[in-house]
Amino acid sequence: MKVKELKARAAIDVLEGEIVSLGEARKFANDRGSGVVANAALKDETGEVKLTLWNEQATQFSEGDAVRLENGWCGEYKGELQVSTGKKGSLTKV
Repeated sequence: MKVKELKARAAIDVLEGEIVSLGEARKFANDRGSGVVANAALKDETGEVKLTLWNEQATQFSEGDAVRLENGWCGEYKGELQVSTGKKGSLTKV
């Protein structure tokens, strides 16, 4: 799958790209628990999309890393698509 093919509220089998920007990790807490989250941008040859990194992912990756998102999820927030591993996905360096 490529960035230009992403659709909101849809599963992602495989998406590969490069992390082109990475924000600072920050703590969060809500009624479902607490943890750490960081925002990043993932780019491939077709475009760029926001990537949400949860908990240990927020410190595992750096700008310039080539990554592979498997069994992830594409959501939408404030009119922008964003991808993450969701509940069952994985994000690995390639």
